[in-house]
Amino acid sequence: MGKLGVNCFSVSLDGFGAGQNQDLQNPLGVGGMALHEWFFSTRTFQKVHGTGGGTTGIDDDFAARGFAGIDVAKDHDVRLGGGVATIRQYLQAGLVDEMHLAIAPVLLGAGESLLTGIDLLRLGYRVSEHVASPKATHVVLTRDATRKPFMTSRPPREGPR
Repeated sequence: MGKLGVNCFSVSLDGFGAGQNQDLQNPLGVGGMALHEWFFSTRTFQKVHGTGGGTTGIDDDFAARGFAGIDVAKDHDVRLGGGVATIRQYLQAGLVDEMHLAIAPVLLGAGESLLTGIDLLRLGYRVSEHVASPKATHVVLTRDATRKPFMTSRPPREGPR
């Protein structure tokens, strides 16, 4: 059975996955695009966007891993997409098996915090890998496979079923 993973998710040094004042001109908030500078220059990013070229090394290795073994479920891994709120919900429910964070050397000061209030240890996560490049520190968190996901009860549905 495949795993549910968060791949290539960039956060600032102060823990924000998006800056403040998100809008159409700044979909990741003011300064949020700087979180992904490590990714934009990689060979993997350039290949996906059909431009060719790009850098190799640590950043490209993590970028390429983010796309490896991902298909339409079955026995493949599933890559969880979305923003900070989505990732937080899946983490809090203990459903993410592995998460790769790329910590950018950027301070946003405010915005959407990824991990505030989430007790990763209690949820069974541990650091399984970490390596730094000049553009990001890559950290992989892995959930103990023997721990069952922690599910909170949901409020009852209103209206007809």
